Amino acid sequence: MAEPKDVRRATIRLIRADSKAFTATLALNSLAAIAGLASPWLVGRIIDEVRAGHGVTTVDKLALAILIAATAQLLLSRWARYVGHRFGERTLARVREEFVDRALALPANVVERAGTGDLTARGTTDVALVGTTLRDVGPELLISSVQALFLLAAVITLDPLLGLCGVLGFGGIWWALRWYLRRARDGYLAEGAATSEVAEVLAATVSGARTVEALRLERRRVAASRDALETSRRTRFHTLFLRTVFFPAVEVSYVVPVTTVLLLGGVLLERGALSLGSVVAAALYLQRLSEPLDEILMRVEQLQSSGASFARVEGLARAPQATESDSPTPADDRIDVTGVRYAYDRGGEVLTDVDLTVRPGERLAVVGPSGAGKTTLSRLLAGVDAPTAGSVTVGGVPVVALGPEQLRRQVVLVTQEHHVFLGTVRDNLRIAEPSATDEELWAALTAVGADTWVRDLPDGLDTPLGDGGCRTDGSQAQQLALARVVLADPHTLILDEATALLDPTTARHTERALAAVLQGRTVIAIAHRLHTAHDADRVAVMENGRLTELGTHDDLVAADGAYAALWRSWHGERPASPGTAQA
Repeated sequence: MAEPKDVRRATIRLIRADSKAFTATLALNSLAAIAGLASPWLVGRIIDEVRAGHGVTTVDKLALAILIAATAQLLLSRWARYVGHRFGERTLARVREEFVDRALALPANVVERAGTGDLTARGTTDVALVGTTLRDVGPELLISSVQALFLLAAVITLDPLLGLCGVLGFGGIWWALRWYLRRARDGYLAEGAATSEVAEVLAATVSGARTVEALRLERRRVAASRDALETSRRTRFHTLFLRTVFFPAVEVSYVVPVTTVLLLGGVLLERGALSLGSVVAAALYLQRLSEPLDEILMRVEQLQSSGASFARVEGLARAPQATESDSPTPADDRIDVTGVRYAYDRGGEVLTDVDLTVRPGERLAVVGPSGAGKTTLSRLLAGVDAPTAGSVTVGGVPVVALGPEQLRRQVVLVTQEHHVFLGTVRDNLRIAEPSATDEELWAALTAVGADTWVRDLPDGLDTPLGDGGCRTDGSQAQQLALARVVLADPHTLILDEATALLDPTTARHTERALAAVLQGRTVIAIAHRLHTAHDADRVAVMENGRLTELGTHDDLVAADGAYAALWRSWHGERPASPGTAQA
């Protein structure tokens, strides 16, 4: 979450990025406000001229001047709004581009901790509110502020005493505004957080719908959704209460200055200190002042909501960014895990004193019961997380110290959680290697066994995928992800159940094809099927967060330890139980 000073700095930065348009908007608004000052003053002149007994000709000239001033104000205001809205749209485009750049630069562990729903809410709801502010609220607030400033100056110039009384009459608005602003920011921040929580809960329920149904978790998910919605309802009711107190107080305060000026003006008129036209002009100025003030206060209320949203959007700038560092280039592709311990924020230690060396070009399988720490180890090897103690290095350089591009050239982690991007098959593949030719794309698809179904698509590589295009199932999405790995051609590939959605025969064929294509590359597989361990150069066995066995398949079977028991269980007629055979 960005601090208020960070939001102010970001606002100034955005204004400076398009300072010419902002200056033009301010200048046009000032001219429109000056044109708007003429009408009340000219009405006062008409009253004084009529009282003095002047003819119709003078009144007609003054009326024509009012028409000209009103027309000028209308044209200048419309021009100012046009320039202001264009400024807002260009600035919104910058905000969106910055958000996408920052979101893509976030380390994976930061995104996972925040949750998909939170990032989605920031990129949709919050950015939309900021866009409304830049496109509508900002220009209107600027117009109203300039108008209010010039109207106050006109009243004070007309008669300082009347102007002072009018300003003091607006004191009620000041106190109501102070009361509101002290509470509004926290209220809208809480409302935004509650909205993110609703999005997070709903996204988790939808993405895990099959799991929810299989485990009969419908009631729990409904209860979680109800709790999130109830929290959202309470936060929205709180901000609604603030508005129901603030706006009525403001409406009452508008009457006070006009009444005060009319009463005082009547006294001064009786004493001959002011003309009737001046009193009427002052009252009209103050009466017209309520319009821009009303607009300002309404926009200030919207600014509290959009300001909280902007703080959430700018908060990405405060999150650690995955930027290219000045770390030395790894000397080779050797991976060393030394004395590694790891504990998640909530919970005990999940890895304890893990020591492991992975030689360049080696195929290593990691097996063990569920919860043994295999996935956590894969995340440390890929640089997603940093160990609590110890080190994970590649070529003598800590993996977490590598910049994004350098890390992608060294290590790529592929899990069973895959995503098909909105675009063609070619677009989905070229994410890994933008310069890849069609021949290279087909070679990658062939390596993972996806060429057959891609050729059957209506337009082959040019077939759109995702919403509005061709739908892909889980196994096809996994094959696309693996094809991207082939194109990326990293030195080290980590497969964490990356073929879990494929049938056993296809999975083994795909893994062997990958091994052939990535000949000479290091492949670390979290083995959920033990044929992967059988084909590997070495097998690492993990139990309770510790590395308990390490060796070739034949050596570990001969040792008759945990791996041998696992192998016999899996290789027999009955399948291994999920608690032991799954990785």
